[in-house]
Amino acid sequence: MRRREFITFLGGAAAAWPLTARAQDPAVPLIGFLNSASPGLVGPFVRLADAFRQGLREGGYVEGRNVTIEYRWADGQFARLPELAADLVHRQVSLIVATGGTVSARAAKGATATIPILFIAGPNPAMAS
Repeated sequence: MRRREFITFLGGAAAAWPLTARAQDPAVPLIGFLNSASPGLVGPFVRLADAFRQGLREGGYVEGRNVTIEYRWADGQFARLPELAADLVHRQVSLIVATGGTVSARAAKGATATIPILFIAGPNPAMAS
């Protein structure tokens, strides 16, 4: 092998090395957070998102480091929830956290039968009318 070919080979291997190293990293979980309210509101729904992130931190999951959260807010427009839930399913989240009442949980349930759904609501959304 000539010197020029060898240097080209080394350059190509060096360029590909970060790609192979990154491919071996464990996948970062992707969580979908679905809420019927607006993130701009100061109130229980925003505090709920903060509490959720705090609970994840206590469990060793830090947003942006070893877990990613995709937020979907309906801004009080409940008719948007099924579309937002379907978008989270399309993004292949590992879990959907449905907050903001039973309407969010029912939208998530209608969007998937395979992704686990964590809901925070009073009654069982499957039984609620």
